[in-house]
Amino acid sequence: MKILGFAGSLRQASFNRALLRAAKELAPTDVEVDIVDLDGIPMYNSDVEAAAFPETVRSLRGRIAASGAVLIATPEYMYSVSGVLKNVLDWLARPPEPRALWDKPVGIIGASPGLVGTARAQLHLRHILLHERAAVMPHPQLLVPDARNKFDANGVLADQETKTKVTEYVDALARWARRLG
Repeated sequence: MKILGFAGSLRQASFNRALLRAAKELAPTDVEVDIVDLDGIPMYNSDVEAAAFPETVRSLRGRIAASGAVLIATPEYMYSVSGVLKNVLDWLARPPEPRALWDKPVGIIGASPGLVGTARAQLHLRHILLHERAAVMPHPQLLVPDARNKFDANGVLADQETKTKVTEYVDALARWARRLG
């Protein structure tokens, strides 16, 4: 099972990018987590779209199509998703049909220095993905609060309980994707 993961943050030291790296490292042996960087995705502009889809967007759409599931690590900014993540979703929601996330199994995770661990952003992301007909896994959820104390200075997940939850989550997403197969 191949899962394509991306984080809604461009910051190299982002907890959500670190959470995706942990998902890749802790994935069960029959699951590969491939992480894509969103750094080259331009801001959505219908004038740009009318001229031609940017290569970075076409490439991302192709990688999503080739994957069995998508794993999104969302930060929480002002009780919602980041502008980076919303922008990528705007590009992915554009025709041609079928759109990139239609019927695609999707998992949502998030890490935050706060105590709610991206719960509000994850809820908003579920609403956005509902519009896109994505098959968002309803359970389990993976919320990582107090992230400063869960990752070491190098951005490596150090908390054993969280490691276990990450492994279980990636396994559940792979099973979800296979079930929807």
